[in-house]
Parts: sequence; structure tokens; C-alpha cells
Amino acid sequence: MKKVIAFLSVVIVIFAAIWVLNVYQQREKLKGNPYKKSSLHSETIAQLDDPNYQNIVLPEELAAQLKDGNDETVYFYSPTCSYCRKTTPIVVPLSNDLGIDLKLFNLLEFEEGWEQYDIEATPTIIHFENGKESARIVGYNEKEVFEQWFEENVLK
Repeated sequence: MKKVIAFLSVVIVIFAAIWVLNVYQQREKLKGNPYKKSSLHSETIAQLDDPNYQNIVLPEELAAQLKDGNDETVYFYSPTCSYCRKTTPIVVPLSNDLGIDLKLFNLLEFEEGWEQYDIEATPTIIHFENGKESARIVGYNEKEVFEQWFEENVLK
């Protein structure tokens, strides 16, 4: 009986150590994150080091830019969206190649964006001129479709 109790104690200690290590690693990864939040969804955490997800915009920053009447092009996405995971590797490098400062708005972390910007589906890219929406494209598309949309609506 003593051996069983000792074995169970060791197993419990190992699981507790794994849990503590996991929590520590998550906290370390969150230090200095661009979302300025102490808690993030695991799908967002997985994207923190991905070069395609570095130009994020916070809700307050976007609202201030639009209130000031600036032109902005914003990619509204969710890390849990399969179409977003297919679209991001297309639109982020494409926007960089075209010289477009494409801001990324994470709707999983900032759910108020769904209603605030009338987002019905992800991915959605909206171009704002003088702080007002001037063009929108929704859903997954081929690279050529996005390129044409950027040229007609952002680079015009």
C-alpha cells in the first residue's frame, strides 16, 4: 500500500510540475506581447512569433487613426478561422510587396470589432479613406484577386 501511495504522489508531483512549467512558459511568451493583454487565446499565442502576424493594430489605435481622418487598410481576421489561415500568407506578403501598410485586427482577442466595423465573416479587408470605409473585400480569394483589389482600392 505504501508503494502505491508513493507512486501516486510521484505522479501527482510530476503533473503539477508540468502544469507549473506550462503556465510559466505561457507567461514568458506573453511578456511584451503586442496585444498589451495579460491573457490571450492559445491560437493567438501560437501566432506571436509568426512574421505574418506582426503588424497588429489595437482597437484604440485604429479608432484614433480613423477619428483623425487617416487612410488605413485593415485586415480583420481570427486565428481560429481556416480561411484566414489560408489568406494571411497571401495578403501580408502581397501588401508588403505593394508597399501597403496592412494593419491586422485580431477579432478573437477584440470581439467588439465585429460589431464596430460591421464584420460579417472573416477574413475581411477594409480600406478607409479620410477615416471612412471606402472599400471592402470578404473571404478567401486567390492572390490575383487580392492584388487587383489592392491596386483598384488602395493604390489608386
